[in-house]
Formats: sequence, C-alpha cells, structure tokens
Amino acid sequence: MKNIRSFLLAALIVTISAGAYAQNTFFPTKAGMVLTYVQKDAKGKAVSYSVLTIKNVEGSGDNMTISYVGQVLDKNRKQVSDTPLEIPYTVTISNGVVEWDMKSFAAPGTEGLIEIEGDKLKIPNSLSPGDKLDDAKFTMTVNMGFKIRTEVSLTDQECLAIEDVTVPAGTFKCHKVTQTSVATVMRKTSTTKTITWYAPNVGTVKSEVYDSKNKLQSGQELVEIN
Repeated sequence: MKNIRSFLLAALIVTISAGAYAQNTFFPTKAGMVLTYVQKDAKGKAVSYSVLTIKNVEGSGDNMTISYVGQVLDKNRKQVSDTPLEIPYTVTISNGVVEWDMKSFAAPGTEGLIEIEGDKLKIPNSLSPGDKLDDAKFTMTVNMGFKIRTEVSLTDQECLAIEDVTVPAGTFKCHKVTQTSVATVMRKTSTTKTITWYAPNVGTVKSEVYDSKNKLQSGQELVEIN
C-alpha cells in the first residue's frame, strides 16, 4: 500500500507539472515519444527519475485525445518494484483547452483502495507573460486499513516570462509559469511555490519547488527525449 501511495503521489506531481498549453501545444503529441526526467533534492542530487511515454494520439490541432503512461524509477533509473509499475492517463484537448479528469489518475486495479476527485485541470489555449490560470482543487483518499486523505489546492498560477532554458536534453524557449500549492495531509498543511518552464510540443523542461520561506526544496529537469 505504501509503495502504491508513494507512486501515485509522485505520478500526480509529474503529470500536473507536465501541463499542456495549447495553440502551441505545450505537451508531447507524437505517439511513441518518450521523455525522461530527473527529480533532484534541495542540494541538486538525483533522488528519482520519471518517464512519460505517449502511447496514442487521436485527432489533431486544437482537438486531440492523448493517451500516455507515467512511470517512476529510482535514483539509478531502475524500477521501484519487481514488476514494472505504469499508470495510464488521458489528456483531452478540446477547442484548444487542455483538460484532465482527476478520476483518471486512479490506476486500473486500485478500485476500493484509491479515490480521486475534484476539479478538472483546465489549461487555456495560449499563454503570454501576465496571463493568469484558473484555480483548481482535488483530493486523493488512500485506504490502507485506515483512510489517508490528501487535499490539494492550486492557486496564483501565472505566466511570468518567455525565456531560454538549458537542461541535459538541450536548450528550449520556454514559458515560465508560477503556481502556489497548498496540501493538507492528516491535518497538516504545507504551502509550496512551484516555478515551471514549458516548451512547445515538449511540455515541462524544468521545474523548481520552494517552501513558504522561499527556500528551494526540490527540482526536476528533462534529461532525454526519444
């Protein structure tokens, strides 16, 4: 149960930070495309890797349905369990607006163990510096003999700038977006600020998470695109 919950939390973070901003489509849309990310601690040391694989794309332009899977690996880029653990997801782009239904984050076979509900994550069809995004809230309840409920609210989402960013996978012209996340688990609440850099047809290139005192807590960078 612990491994399932840890994986889902990591997968949710990966997927949310892999957000899409359509018109330029800031999300991978080519079937077979594989993106590998490294997750780092506050000191810049690798603590895990994650892999985003595009399985199928239906439609084109401002109207698409993209099916993909997320997988979390350890710091040595090896599986975290004996059996490969991949979670399927679907992103819908309708009239240029990207949407995730949070219920889709519950993996097949976890019914009765995991319940996810809340707002759809909606991303507008274009971004310019100064543009603000809608707030969103969702909850995840994991049944481990007793229920653990995680509540998350996303606020203060804004595009700050367009700038070049260099990571191991290369140099990309990105939209720099900030976001405040308030998470409550077992009556304990934490507030973090995330800054993410998104590139057209790629999605997340880099992200940094800061605590309420503006101290760097963790980071993520795109390592490879295949």
